[in-house]
Amino acid sequence: MKKRKKRRFKKRYLLLADLVAVIIILLLLLYKPAHYDPPKPIGAANKEVSPYLTHVILPQLYNESQLGEPFYLTITQEGINDIIARSKWPRESNGVTLSAPVVHFVPDNVVLMGTASVKGVELVVTIVLKPALDQAGLLNLRVAKVKIGAMNLTPLAKLIAKRMYRKQIATAPIDKEDIGAQIAASLLNNEPFVPIIRSTIENEDIKVRIEKVTISQEKLTLRLVPTL
Repeated sequence: MKKRKKRRFKKRYLLLADLVAVIIILLLLLYKPAHYDPPKPIGAANKEVSPYLTHVILPQLYNESQLGEPFYLTITQEGINDIIARSKWPRESNGVTLSAPVVHFVPDNVVLMGTASVKGVELVVTIVLKPALDQAGLLNLRVAKVKIGAMNLTPLAKLIAKRMYRKQIATAPIDKEDIGAQIAASLLNNEPFVPIIRSTIENEDIKVRIEKVTISQEKLTLRLVPTL
């Protein structure tokens, strides 16, 4: 009789422990970081290209590149978030709706945050990138951390990312010269790439290479070298 009671008690204890564990996991996943403060949505009437891009970044890129000498381009946290906010959001991929993205520049790291909605449940995703140039001048956008809510899922996220990348390259050809494909390969498969920025400004093709990346509080500074 006592053994039966002990077994019943043990089962109830294990069930209670499992329930508590599930509740803790849910709370961690649903946690909203206090520093996640995305900009207010921009109305459709005001979603023109960001003035920060057209009046600050592009003119400086054009003017400095014409001199043929290395130069520095500083991108502010406020500016990059204005550019992002004026893009098309929300976006949907594989049943997941992504919205309200925001970027934080902190010393040596770029922190990306956004909301992922899955079947009506909103989760805050945080990705920490540590961009670095190697001795050969190749840039790698190394993913240092991935969190959902307050739960660190970095190893699992990297494993899933690698599988996604392998599946993608197996089903469709990838243009290795395309900067978007290079960034994706770096993020998903830890592949460094030649950091060349190409743009057409004032009907003139601009081509510069990133020689150095410095990330400080709320600022990202690039040392750029005009190239042929």
